[in-house]
Amino acid sequence: MNAVIINAPASKSVSHRMLICAALAEGESRVTGVLESQDLERTRACLAAMGAGIAGRDGDYLVRGVAGVPRGGTAEPAVLDVGESGTTCRLIVAVAAAGQGLFTVSGRGRMHERPIGELTRVLAGLGTGVDFPGRPDCPPVRITASGLSGGTAEITLEESSQYLSGLLLASPLASGPLTILVTGKKAVSWPYVAVTLSAMRDCGVPVAVETRHGGDWIATAPETITRAEPGRLRFLCRPGRYLPGVRQVEGDWSNASYFLAAGALGLRPVRVENLRRDSAQGDRAMVDILGRMGARLTQDADSVTVFPSPLSGITVDMGHCPDLVPTVAAAAAMAVGTTTIRNVAHLRIKESDRLAALADNLTRAGARATVLPDGLRIEPGLIPPHDTVSFATYDDHRMAMSMALFGLGGVTARFDNPGCVAKSFPHFFDEWSKLRA
Repeated sequence: MNAVIINAPASKSVSHRMLICAALAEGESRVTGVLESQDLERTRACLAAMGAGIAGRDGDYLVRGVAGVPRGGTAEPAVLDVGESGTTCRLIVAVAAAGQGLFTVSGRGRMHERPIGELTRVLAGLGTGVDFPGRPDCPPVRITASGLSGGTAEITLEESSQYLSGLLLASPLASGPLTILVTGKKAVSWPYVAVTLSAMRDCGVPVAVETRHGGDWIATAPETITRAEPGRLRFLCRPGRYLPGVRQVEGDWSNASYFLAAGALGLRPVRVENLRRDSAQGDRAMVDILGRMGARLTQDADSVTVFPSPLSGITVDMGHCPDLVPTVAAAAAMAVGTTTIRNVAHLRIKESDRLAALADNLTRAGARATVLPDGLRIEPGLIPPHDTVSFATYDDHRMAMSMALFGLGGVTARFDNPGCVAKSFPHFFDEWSKLRA
């Protein structure tokens, strides 16, 4: 049977970082293959509000950089509206702090409930004035910036790795060398930090990474690190200049995950193209997870093909790939046996409380889902064939896209807000329709 062919959309995480690096450079860059979505629209708007020139369309942008000086207001702050994009918020707050002038970073929806205090605490220690006019440690945040000092900073990744990614992106703009030590009890989502380091290296500002072995700090290639260990990982950042150039954004493993799972759950194989096998994106772990669940698949340098396969439940630590949890949870509800997902307590502070939202929606589809202190346990149930199941998206793009998988199990899936997919994958349902063609 011929495979359904899907071209993976551009990576959201890489798109954010490449646009920011280009905007901080001196001169003009061209960034191609940029994801067109609401989140990226917010990042472009915030960079423009800090003085960057951005022109283009359909994923192809010319960016005139600010030469290392994001510009805020003098009498009145420059307003940086991040919408509902957590990535934009955390990266842009750090970049603004490295600039000059007054900024106000605000958002919409749950953004004003999502914490950012760990990042602003570090920025305040590096000379940034920070004030929260609303809820403490949550946007909106007022920033008085006069550039970042060098020195030493400690940061935890217990809530999000984006705090560190923002600080890394801002570090070349500091007045002196900056050493960043990862502390805390645990560190989540390390691969997104690897994506940040890769983007910075490609744009002319490599960061030295060291891991501690006994009493010694040893230079370590980021691509050899599988997970961050607090107290044993540090970054040596030096002042530098982002270089302009031509950059290409790779495909998105996160948004490809729904189609990869569909290959196993549906009636036809699915081949997803534009997926780099050597990508730094942590969500390439979807291939390994599906394989562990029993899916038959093949992979080459830039594509993955998944064949219809019976799936079995597994126990899996997904702290390094939390965006895959909705996809894996939906697939687990149609597998045989119990699946337990661990180390993802931080999903409670995403666009929705994703653990509670997943438990609700999986129950609607006939599964039994239990929220655990750090994850989710899923026991497959009887999916009501030929019935209509109404899913609650919680205005969360990943909830809508993952629950669409139940349409392959014989139900008609309905959503209260299907348009929420515009946050990261506006044409998702157009692509999804190919599975039934």
